[in-house]
Amino acid sequence: MYEEYFKEVGLTVVELPVELENNLPVYRGLIKELSFITAEAISKKAMYAKLAEQYQVYRKEILAQQQAVDEEKPALSLEEMLRYYDGEIFADFSVSDLEDEHE
Repeated sequence: MYEEYFKEVGLTVVELPVELENNLPVYRGLIKELSFITAEAISKKAMYAKLAEQYQVYRKEILAQQQAVDEEKPALSLEEMLRYYDGEIFADFSVSDLEDEHE
């Protein structure tokens, strides 16, 4: 079930060899593309669940950071955007032409 979740979002889970600790199996794994997200548990299903939880927390943090950056960016005027796009205003084009069309 969780394996499909990671495949859907384009991530690969690396399963490490199962080890025995205190006569109990310990499953360990990590997300290959985000190797800092790791998990261990006494079952494969629980390990995948922990990886999924950590990935969801990571995604929320990244989205919050992106939103904060977007809010800090000043909005560009149409003229500034055109200048940024091509380095100069298009020949025979004026922002006032657009404004006239929308009125």
